[in-house]
Amino acid sequence: MYMCAKSGIMQDPWRVFNKMPSQDVVTSMAMILGHVQCRQGQMALELFQQLQQEGVQPHSDTFVGFLNACSSVVAFEEGWCIHQQIIQSGLELFFFVGNSLVDMHAKCGSIEDTSKVFHKMPSQDVVTWNAILGGCAMNGHGKEASSHMLNGCVKKVSSQMISLLLVFCQLVAMQVW
Repeated sequence: MYMCAKSGIMQDPWRVFNKMPSQDVVTSMAMILGHVQCRQGQMALELFQQLQQEGVQPHSDTFVGFLNACSSVVAFEEGWCIHQQIIQSGLELFFFVGNSLVDMHAKCGSIEDTSKVFHKMPSQDVVTWNAILGGCAMNGHGKEASSHMLNGCVKKVSSQMISLLLVFCQLVAMQVW
């Protein structure tokens, strides 16, 4: 189903899904990710809410798919609710869940929450850094971007990359970029 959805047309996956004798979290997740892939975040959110109403217990992959849907339609309230569920389920420190939380909060404009999640993560990779720096830049927080970069990135990145990031952060701070 997900492979069909990657083509950008969701009618075929829905035909397969509706003909299945029973749907489970895996098939429902394929549909959610298909809608995210096709830039139909609102439909993905509706499917996730339907799963919850049916009592399906989400797992880390389900949460990541839902956070991606929230990011795609800037649904902060729904994303915040799922963040609370992630905390309750003990999945907040899972690396790819943390990256999705950083990305969702950044794209929804909550730089304070983005920073909190970022700093709670045991480690960060290029995806995490791109999400927080891009989120700061996208939301007009150039100073926060440079602060994040200077506080953590310096330890892990070459001097040339640091110089490039400093220039970028300054351009964002001056709103030249």
